[in-house]
Amino acid sequence: MISIQNGAGLGRRTLSLAVALTVPASVLTLSTPAAAQKPVVLAVVDVKLVALGFRISELIGKPVYNPQGEKIGHVDDFIIQRDRVLMTIINVGGFLGIGGRLIAIPYSSLQMTPKGMVLPGASKQAVGKLAAFHYR
Repeated sequence: MISIQNGAGLGRRTLSLAVALTVPASVLTLSTPAAAQKPVVLAVVDVKLVALGFRISELIGKPVYNPQGEKIGHVDDFIIQRDRVLMTIINVGGFLGIGGRLIAIPYSSLQMTPKGMVLPGASKQAVGKLAAFHYR
């Protein structure tokens, strides 16, 4: 307890301070049963080979073509599903980015060519029949 006197000397006031509780570290740590814990395994990669890959930030907005060279849309985004499958979100239809709709295609379905990304078997009619994708 701390006593404080006011400036005029008119009496004493008592102030109580809260005391922090000491909690054992084991209570604060989220623990998982030892049997459920998996060891961390680091993968050794060839960083020079990784550097030859495609940066997601550079692929967003890029056009997507069908094998005939017709533009069917452009990359809107990428989503990693919970099962770790990489999906490409493509904006199709519309004109100059207006009135289009989104579709989701597995990234593994796209072919990377010198011209850009190609979606084999795609036509404007075929992608128009695919289910629309909506962000949640």
